[in-house]
Amino acid sequence: MLLAAGPAALVGVALAWLLARPEGPEPSSVVRVLALGLGSTVLGAGVMWAIGREDRRRADTADTVRPVAAIAGGWAIAEAVHLALAAGEATGGGGTTLADFRYFVTDVATGRVGAATLALVVAATAVLVAAYRTGWDRAYVPVVVLAAVALVARPAAGHMAQQPFGSVLDSIHVLAAAVWIGVLGALALTVRGRSGWALWLPRYSTLAWRCVLALTVTGVVDAAVALGDPLALVSTGYGRIVVAKAVVLVGLLALARRWRRTWVPDAERHRVTAEGSLRRAVAEVIVMAVAFGLAAALATTA
Repeated sequence: MLLAAGPAALVGVALAWLLARPEGPEPSSVVRVLALGLGSTVLGAGVMWAIGREDRRRADTADTVRPVAAIAGGWAIAEAVHLALAAGEATGGGGTTLADFRYFVTDVATGRVGAATLALVVAATAVLVAAYRTGWDRAYVPVVVLAAVALVARPAAGHMAQQPFGSVLDSIHVLAAAVWIGVLGALALTVRGRSGWALWLPRYSTLAWRCVLALTVTGVVDAAVALGDPLALVSTGYGRIVVAKAVVLVGLLALARRWRRTWVPDAERHRVTAEGSLRRAVAEVIVMAVAFGLAAALATTA
């Protein structure tokens, strides 16, 4: 069921294209959103393991590390494809020679950032594979650090970097969104049984509201700086994507409010089956993925 998040993210990119054409987004947004989704799940798993590090029954067992390691491998592949596409776009969409690619990753700022991101993701994947094979119980530390830096590398070097504290705001925004969707995705991927949901869902609910507050505040500031004029919300493709993203966020907040009053207390009291909790988690991740698609497209829209 969780695989449906991928097509949902692509729906977000497609919606952004309809709203913003011909201003953007760039074709690489398709791969970018897949990379963001996979990376957020890896970060979310690391955060989840860090939160539960003192539990008698730890969450980072071999059975849970293995699928996360596979997702990290997929993230590395997505980043490699994204880097290749970015190199092609930098050369005008024509054929990219080995010399062109080498120049892109060594002498062009976006290329260097992309190459560094790929290296970080490969390192995170290697850590997860080592943790699976050896049972290393502190792997969550390097996983969280590597995944977090990889996720913020491009946004921190983007258009907001030219503004005072712009890189910091963008980094907070990206990490808050990644943890929000990533931890829930990791829960859907790894939690089994009513007892697991009874333990983890209240923890996630508390964490989620903090993430929502951080990403909302930073998102409003980012949009205000980027647009300048409120009329740009309807007169530019960038502004229309911002509006669409805000609408999806409001819908998610309404859903989260309902879950907080129904699903969370029922799960804590073992009144919801594990399958019911899984369905709710996947449904929310799918809606979040649409917002992620819009966000990924926004990053490459003029």
